[in-house]
Amino acid sequence: QVQLVESGGGLVQEGGSLRLSCAASGSTAGIVAMAWYRQAPGKERELVARLRITRDTEYADAVRGRFAISTNKARNRWYLQMDSLKVDDTAVYYCNAVSSAFNKWGQGTQVTVSS
Repeated sequence: QVQLVESGGGLVQEGGSLRLSCAASGSTAGIVAMAWYRQAPGKERELVARLRITRDTEYADAVRGRFAISTNKARNRWYLQMDSLKVDDTAVYYCNAVSSAFNKWGQGTQVTVSS
């Protein structure tokens, strides 16, 4: 079983930065994609950034140029560097890992951006 635990959320002023971390434990071999999603109140969960083992990255239009996803060599920890944060970035952020055998989610971490 794979477990994902996010950390690094919090309260930040508009224009500030935060770095989210996702730690994966268990049978992490075979992970082919690591991602961050977010869900704001009253809205659907949406993809923020995705990193595949091919090193291809994908970003939501709203965050491209401000956020960056990265991982360590073992692909058991990945990060979301968030710069130039906006009030609209306020949401619960979830990390996600996909393999041929699973599609796992973390419990989420709250990011609140104040004006």
